[in-house]
Amino acid sequence: MHIFDHKKELMFFLQKERNNNRTIGLVPTMGALHEGHISLVKKALLENDLVVVSIFVNPTQFDKKDDLEKYPRNLERDLKLLGLVSENIIAFIPSVDEIYGKDIKSKTYEFDGLDKVMEGEFRAGHFDGVGTIVELFLRTVLPNRAYFGEKDFQQLQIIRKMAASKKLPCKIIGCPIEREPHGLAMSSRNERLSKTTREEASFIYETLQSAKSKFGTESAKNITDWVKDGFEKNPLFELEYFQIADEDTLTPMLKKQNDTKYRAFIAVYADGVRLIDNLRLN
Repeated sequence: MHIFDHKKELMFFLQKERNNNRTIGLVPTMGALHEGHISLVKKALLENDLVVVSIFVNPTQFDKKDDLEKYPRNLERDLKLLGLVSENIIAFIPSVDEIYGKDIKSKTYEFDGLDKVMEGEFRAGHFDGVGTIVELFLRTVLPNRAYFGEKDFQQLQIIRKMAASKKLPCKIIGCPIEREPHGLAMSSRNERLSKTTREEASFIYETLQSAKSKFGTESAKNITDWVKDGFEKNPLFELEYFQIADEDTLTPMLKKQNDTKYRAFIAVYADGVRLIDNLRLN
């Protein structure tokens, strides 16, 4: 496995590989790798000759300093895990200075409203930070394909919008959510949960599944009210939002349209940790 921490060295290495007609996949991560990340890496390896896995905790996408400081980090374990998967992995581990220099701030993007709902409503500037770092990685690596998990589905749609608007020659691929045995969507943040809360967090996925079963016969308002009532009765969790939205535009569903794909989105606090999930409804 090759390891790089400077952009220019990585770009020089990858250009030689492209000159030999080798295809390149990119899996951007913030480290604290788990089986969800590894599933992305394995898919990327199946579809490309080489895979770049970036490990970078991006400061500009955190709206709370405390959340940035508490984000789990274990680089030694991450590299060991990647080394067990394949020798055709390239780890890119830049410092904050390498990425931003002394001016740690994000660019400003126009996402056509995709960034104004759900996560965007509760996390000011988050998606500008995401767009900044993903654009930089796409321009540095110049991958044929880049892979993102659907747990962050709103982020996935925003990255697709950004890549298209910037005319970046890369296919953005969304990959299914990987779940823990009890249903909780895999996330690096799960490591901060107590054992009991982590097991009880199956309640989040069970709620989404029940919402899906109700979707065929009940209105979005009735389902939302039912979800809110369920969380009010469960003292372990604090519901931040539940939203049924158009999968493509992310606009809230007002009246069901037969030719539209809908998805339920949820954000919940548990043990002071913010957890998100989503599920396609039709």
